[in-house]
Amino acid sequence: MYSENFQKSLKAVEEARKENIAYEPKRMTAEEKEKLLASYHPDYKKSEFKKLSFGPNKGEEVPIELCDMLEAHSRISAKDVDLSNIKYDVDVLIIGGGGAGTSAAIEADNAGAKTMIVTKLRMGDANTMMAEGGIQAADKPNDSPAIHFVDAFGGGHYAAKRELLAKLVCDAPEAIGWLNELGVEFDKEPDGTMITTHGGGTSRKRMHAAKDYSGAEIMRTLRDEVLNRGIEVVDFTSAIELILDENGKAAGAVLMNMETKELMVARAKTVIIATGGAGRMHYQGFPTSNHYGATADGLVLGYRAGAKLLYADTLQYHPTGAAFPQQIFGALVTEKVRSLGAKLVNRDGKVFMHPLETRDVAAASIIRECSDRKEGVDTGSGDAVWLDTPMIEAIGGEGTIEKRIPAMMRMFASYGIDIRKEPILVYPTLHYQNGGLDINVDGMTTNVENLYVAGEAVGGIHGRNRLMGNSLLDIIVFGRSAGKNAAAHSKDVKVGALTLEHIAKFDAEREKAGVKTDAVSPMLLPDYRRK
Repeated sequence: MYSENFQKSLKAVEEARKENIAYEPKRMTAEEKEKLLASYHPDYKKSEFKKLSFGPNKGEEVPIELCDMLEAHSRISAKDVDLSNIKYDVDVLIIGGGGAGTSAAIEADNAGAKTMIVTKLRMGDANTMMAEGGIQAADKPNDSPAIHFVDAFGGGHYAAKRELLAKLVCDAPEAIGWLNELGVEFDKEPDGTMITTHGGGTSRKRMHAAKDYSGAEIMRTLRDEVLNRGIEVVDFTSAIELILDENGKAAGAVLMNMETKELMVARAKTVIIATGGAGRMHYQGFPTSNHYGATADGLVLGYRAGAKLLYADTLQYHPTGAAFPQQIFGALVTEKVRSLGAKLVNRDGKVFMHPLETRDVAAASIIRECSDRKEGVDTGSGDAVWLDTPMIEAIGGEGTIEKRIPAMMRMFASYGIDIRKEPILVYPTLHYQNGGLDINVDGMTTNVENLYVAGEAVGGIHGRNRLMGNSLLDIIVFGRSAGKNAAAHSKDVKVGALTLEHIAKFDAEREKAGVKTDAVSPMLLPDYRRK
């Protein structure tokens, strides 16, 4: 199965393991990190970005693939839709059925608002399901929201909107309590104390987890709560355009049945965008850990309606995506593997970085090892580095892997790889959309009234890099907040005449800017057909 060079590298890792377990690599200085990122991180590759020619963020750079979607034509024109034929009429319309959308729906319903979720796949088909490692919260005696803030602010290159990050960390302990009460099966000691671990860039053990399927367990619980409450959910239906009223305020969305292509009008007093990430855009040709529907739809809908973006030029490339076997290329290998003791080593078995550097630094280090240093392992699909998983059991004892990361063990076992006995190959995978729509601390966009955003479609919470465990946290904190605030605000909203005039206005801006394109957006689903 393995080539001679492959086997030679594997042997070098095994021979160096005992020494590597005892070796404590030093952390990089701030200057070393900045130099590394500038040289190797994909966000710094200027040739892969393009300036927006028009719209709220005119003149700012975004990934080429995103620029094409933001400047594309709408899938419809105003004449295609009879806005007087209202199919759904609600107080709070939530676009997206992942962790943020369901959290918002639960709280909006709890506040007495007539609430509806519309999702292009099924409720729960979301990046929330793909999250493995855990959710951060400073709820232990040796920790505090202030320390959590410092870790996250520094990890995000001091670029986070302070008020958003402050809300994230201060509301975190309550968010964990809320999930626990709903029934999330967090890892606990026999006496009920929650087990917490480190993540990259954390100075305290504040990662709460449910084995290594934390996101799936949270999503299971939220989905059940939505269903038990009888909240209306419209599956396999996409929001393809926002509807504004005559005063320029968000007032609903044009929906499209994914199978029949039927167009429907949903009127709402408030709208919450919770559409998730953009991994299936495959920026710069990277593989992705994201679910099938992660195509930046919310950014497109919001931008065309006049909402501003923040940090749309920053993405997170998770340092450890599966690089072998090819069948799971790009699949997430949770950071929890490293927090349990596994280290990253090159083809000669040498540890080349501290295992718990922040994700952007770790990703750039791996790319450097495989490019300029030429110390990667040829997988047949490109170079990768080893993540020495047997270290976990050498440190924590036999059974640690099966107890703490069973899903990871099963995924590789499906391809004949026992991660308890042999290391795995990894390379960065497109994982998270750091940038998104710009919001105030109440969740409403800064320049489109009645339009709220929650989850991965938000920009500014994490700055220009996110720490492990803060994404599952932000979907809960900001999802709940958006639901509460949208419901409260809806009580005072009187929706004016519905309009799609912003589509023609956007078309005129494109023409004036001289942008020629046949593309339509949002993408909705990736196209993997062979051309």
